[in-house]
Amino acid sequence: MNRQDVMALQRHRSHPSVSILLPTHRTSPDNKRDPILLKNLLTEATDRLVELLGKRDAAPTIRKLEAQVAAIDLRHTLDGMAIFVSDAHAGVYLLPVPLKPRVVIDDTFATRDLVFAMNRSPRYWVLALSEQPTKLFEGVRDTLVEVRGGGFPLEHTGPGGSQALPDMTDKSKIEAEYHRQFFRRVDQALAAFTKADPLPICVVGVERWLAYYQSVTDHKDIVASVTGNHDKTPPHELGKLVWPAVADALAVRRRRALDALDAAIGAQRFASGLGEAWRRAQEGRGELLLVEQDYHQAARLDEAAGQLHLVAADDPSANMADAVDDLIELVLAKQGDVVFVEDGALEGHGRVTLTLRY
Repeated sequence: MNRQDVMALQRHRSHPSVSILLPTHRTSPDNKRDPILLKNLLTEATDRLVELLGKRDAAPTIRKLEAQVAAIDLRHTLDGMAIFVSDAHAGVYLLPVPLKPRVVIDDTFATRDLVFAMNRSPRYWVLALSEQPTKLFEGVRDTLVEVRGGGFPLEHTGPGGSQALPDMTDKSKIEAEYHRQFFRRVDQALAAFTKADPLPICVVGVERWLAYYQSVTDHKDIVASVTGNHDKTPPHELGKLVWPAVADALAVRRRRALDALDAAIGAQRFASGLGEAWRRAQEGRGELLLVEQDYHQAARLDEAAGQLHLVAADDPSANMADAVDDLIELVLAKQGDVVFVEDGALEGHGRVTLTLRY
């Protein structure tokens, strides 16, 4: 699931919109509990729909919900699952992070847990270059999920790919140009995803494909590459190969972010603490948000005054369960960047710091 998926779900408005969230398990014996929990949550959702709408009006939604659940293969899951069903939408999403089990029936889908998972997990794109075909994966740690749609997977069907080259002189130069044209198409297809979800990129492929792609790409956030023919490598094996390279690159990125913070402090272009960072982010001035990885904070937002007041998690006045998460979304929505750092790295800055554009 990528940010485009979440944004589409967040725009959805329909009553009733049913969300079923639950943890799942990849291996036995833990995964033997998953069918029981899913069945119990489905029963809860069905009962609540009947109570809310009546048996007749609830029936279409219940049928769609049951069809989605029946199609789930619980032998092949990740760490969490989200099921969303309404009159206009039905989908099941596997997530590499555990979710708390619950059923939500509202006018919108319950996407907060998905947003939290996206913000708090090290995510990246993996572009596996090949002619037959090039694939795109979304990575979270060592878990890869293939993206199908938006042009991917993309196959080289032209001359030099699945079509033979015509007889001509300088055949190798012509073939190289056809390969470059293909990888330009790949780069353009990738751009639609990176524009909506600007994650770091890891590129995988044989040296020849890597060289062609590097010669034509417009992407500046390629942080790692893995050389080799992985056309037939299963995603779970490919994830284990690419994650160490990406993890090293992300560690370098964290160090550079701290260096950028030092420079911003020297230039007096920073805001420390959740409240001040929120105010500057609202103004659209946020360039780079640095957050300690385990920092969570409930808050009360005074919208009239535009001020954020930090409160205890059990304070009834809190209208933000985790204002840190909301701040992350705000900075990203205004084209800023977010980097998580180790706990204690921002101790003198209230655990969160925003460098400013001006």
